[in-house]
Amino acid sequence: MVEPPRFELNALPQDAYRHLLQMEGLIVQHLDLTLYHLIKLRASQINGCAFCLAMHTDEALKHGEKVDRITALDAWHESPLFSDKERAALAWTEELTLIAEKHASRPAFDELKRHFSDEEISWLILAAVQINSWNRIAISTRAQYDPKMFAHAAPAKEPEPA
Repeated sequence: MVEPPRFELNALPQDAYRHLLQMEGLIVQHLDLTLYHLIKLRASQINGCAFCLAMHTDEALKHGEKVDRITALDAWHESPLFSDKERAALAWTEELTLIAEKHASRPAFDELKRHFSDEEISWLILAAVQINSWNRIAISTRAQYDPKMFAHAAPAKEPEPA
């Protein structure tokens, strides 16, 4: 049986919640949205966050992500569906999500440096920190995702042409 929500997300201190949303807006301005969706989904898989998995799957699909890539994300190491750049970002996301185990290893960082500038790496770090924060909030409150919660939000950006 699923535990009912402990309290609503909007019961969080409003100033703190607003700043988390503002950080989200900043990150979106500096990262490729497809990559950000992958980061959010991978960290949420690792953390077992049902709320974030549902929400970010919904968002990724609306943005144009393919179902087969979302389905294969947990096995990205073996899947041919991800680029080397995405693999580097996913490896880094795993390193930061599992920080006590991985300690942001030199090999993962070196691979990241092959594909991203220092500024981009800064935003990747913030992206991983951000989704891990949201995961911990959603899991600890036992929040349940309802797409209607965000019906008032702006529509997802259209994917960039390839």
